[in-house]
Amino acid sequence: MQYRKDKHGDDLSILGYGCMRFAKKGGGIDIDKAEQEIMEAYRAGVNYFDTAYVYSGSEATIGEIFERNKIRDKIKIATKLPQYLVGSNSALDKYFNEELSRLRTDHVDYYLMHHLTDIAMWEKLKNVGVLEWIEKKKKSGAIRNIGFSYHGNTDGFLKILNDYDWDICQIQYNYFDEFSQAGVEGLKAAAEKGIPAVIMEPLRGGKLVSMLPEAAKKVMSDSGRDWSPAEWSFRWLYNQPEVTVVLSGMNSIEMVKENCRTAAEAKAGAFTQEDFDVLAEVSKKIRENEKVGCTGCRYCMPCPKGVDIPGAFRCYNAMFIESKNQGRFQYAQTVGLSGEPAFPSQCIGCGKCEKHCPQNIPIREKLKEADKALRPLPFKIGINIARKFMFRKTKPHSKA
Repeated sequence: MQYRKDKHGDDLSILGYGCMRFAKKGGGIDIDKAEQEIMEAYRAGVNYFDTAYVYSGSEATIGEIFERNKIRDKIKIATKLPQYLVGSNSALDKYFNEELSRLRTDHVDYYLMHHLTDIAMWEKLKNVGVLEWIEKKKKSGAIRNIGFSYHGNTDGFLKILNDYDWDICQIQYNYFDEFSQAGVEGLKAAAEKGIPAVIMEPLRGGKLVSMLPEAAKKVMSDSGRDWSPAEWSFRWLYNQPEVTVVLSGMNSIEMVKENCRTAAEAKAGAFTQEDFDVLAEVSKKIRENEKVGCTGCRYCMPCPKGVDIPGAFRCYNAMFIESKNQGRFQYAQTVGLSGEPAFPSQCIGCGKCEKHCPQNIPIREKLKEADKALRPLPFKIGINIARKFMFRKTKPHSKA
């Protein structure tokens, strides 16, 4: 296993264990199977384990496994505050204490604000006194490092990144989504500030393995590299020194062994130009079903009316690369839940974006198509309800 440093010089395994996808048994997590897989990873050198309050049964499962095997002081736990449920200062302690109980520990090594999509969500937490709360918990040692996980656009990520002295951040990033969400720009911005980046969805929820077109698989097999699709994805990430930890939701011993082997072998800067060319061709094969040839370069931004143009096109394309519901869900999760509305319906047809588009996309026309496809009536209603809940007014915290 290889290790990279966190902000304070501690070693983190470049492969992290994502604890959201444990196998199920009898309606709950199969703890015996999970224990075998976790301990296999631990013996191979994995020391970073990622969970969250809303990962059903996950915190309690790993808490029991770590206690049973007496390895709590040898590993790092990352879990997350369900900020979307927080409406008052008292809720901060309520959720945190519940997580400590589930995890059977007196401290969390990395505590992340979960699923921020916009600076407005962070401002809401500040309004209920989260800054003072964090300071108190760090002083007591109950929280060792503070961070956030992110699912919005690049601009929103940069605003949050620059608003606080973070210890760590977590972003979705892979060779197919290099310019989506926080993207490579966000990754490099975090590195410039000395903030470690933990990568989630390195395989796009398994889709860069299980849903690869046959033509894309052939490109990989013809490359001369004896790498599986998963290994290609991980090696691309490990090639970048700005990446600190790559999470994998491993739920088989075989998966653990393969990923640990890759994490022991892959080196930063080892990718050749031929390797990059292979993944460029793979991405091209995946994109053959796209509806809009948007590369996510963001030359069309900012939109005078706040439309997230690349975000809309990325999710519209996902409807045809993955599935209609997946594209719509991604749209609701990112664009739909940004603090300021960013819907294509806000377009006034000024054409400013089209003047800067290197791909010469008829953006105004395609935005109308995307909005119609991404927001059928049930999704419009669902997004509106979610927005009212996520951005509801909170009770300001008095510092007195």
